[in-house]
Amino acid sequence: MSINMDLIRELREKTGAGVMDCKKALISAKGDVEKAVEILRKEGIAVAEKKGARLAKDGRIESYIHPGNKLGVMVEVNCETDFVARTDEFKTLAKEIAMHIAASNPRYISIADIPEDVLESEKDIYATQAQNEGKPPQVIERIVQGKLEKFYQEVCLLEQPWIRDPEKKIKDIINDAIARLGENILIRRFVRFELGKD
Repeated sequence: MSINMDLIRELREKTGAGVMDCKKALISAKGDVEKAVEILRKEGIAVAEKKGARLAKDGRIESYIHPGNKLGVMVEVNCETDFVARTDEFKTLAKEIAMHIAASNPRYISIADIPEDVLESEKDIYATQAQNEGKPPQVIERIVQGKLEKFYQEVCLLEQPWIRDPEKKIKDIINDAIARLGENILIRRFVRFELGKD
């Protein structure tokens, strides 16, 4: 099947993937750009998983001060080499993450970072609410799981919908960057300051 260059160009603009990767994805998707985007995203996730075990000791500390100087963020975003850390794409990623933290106020980086006592407390609250609403016991566990998913999206940076495209989570943005830049990328830590708040 021959793929026309306009489709390849459109797919490259949407994904940032290379010409040959776009061509292969379009051939697999029989010319359907949306299916090709999905194919490339799945491949990106597979690449990200492979690279996830590699050490990320380089990177940059990025800051963002909201206009008015009453809200500020510092975030450490790591990659494997200073070569990637100096690229415009990596700098932009770090800046976007800092701005997202300012806007969305996460408390933790990932689900694994939530203290066990906080998690248990949330589960107890959700189970008690469901019981008080008269929900049957067999349904309560599903309700608790559903509410926990929402809780994760509120408090965990990697689980939050990205402010620029709520269809994607922050972890998807990072996985896409890993696939494009070819290095493991992770958020090591962040701090968010808001004037007058602890």
